[in-house]
Amino acid sequence: MKKAEKAYKNLEFLNSHEARTIRILAEYLEPDKRFKTFDIKHTVVFFGSARIDPEKSPENIQKYYWAAEDFSFRLAEWSKELKKENDSFTICSGGGPGIMEAANRGASRANCHTIGLNISIPHEQEPNPYISKELSFEFHYFFMRKLWFLYHAKALVVFPGGFGTMDELFETLTLLQTKKMEKPDLQILLYDSKFWNSLINFQLLKDMGLISSDDTSLFHFFDSPEEGFNYIKPHLLDVIKNFKE
Repeated sequence: MKKAEKAYKNLEFLNSHEARTIRILAEYLEPDKRFKTFDIKHTVVFFGSARIDPEKSPENIQKYYWAAEDFSFRLAEWSKELKKENDSFTICSGGGPGIMEAANRGASRANCHTIGLNISIPHEQEPNPYISKELSFEFHYFFMRKLWFLYHAKALVVFPGGFGTMDELFETLTLLQTKKMEKPDLQILLYDSKFWNSLINFQLLKDMGLISSDDTSLFHFFDSPEEGFNYIKPHLLDVIKNFKE
């Protein structure tokens, strides 16, 4: 009689409802192993629309792609200087097109490793060509992908985007506001103050008592890559310098 297949090699079982816990654990343990292998301790994470095309989008939308690419490049170039003396950081994105591609592209232009945390969804989410091959990931579960966005993050850079971008931004703000994520030094930068203030009336939320005055200090607006770089540089230097595992 032929031997039965071992449970951990049985794909029918591994893809079943009963094995969901194993799949969730795999999406924690496998990335954790790779991050340790490549000594990833600190990341700067870029969020933003997957629909922004650097050639086909209107010019007033294309500008976000190139601003993200420029900002990522500046950060990655500086990270190489940091690495000569102590810990550095790695640019991370959701791994797809649009702003995600721009972030990985800037880091790649600086000849740095760069992370792509992809997710299996029907549209708009194919790995962009600028992700480092050894740091390209594919997730099934959104919540595990979000865990890895934030686990090593020392700063989040949020460009204009749609539902996914709003979800990532507001979940992070809620985790900080409720102190369910103990990262008081995590910086959240929102690119294009005019866009964000026209989209969300933060002042109205504060005036109505729906958020506190302190809640608006959880994020910072910036309107150019140079401005963002000058703002975030001392913060990252301080956080990395004082980091304890």
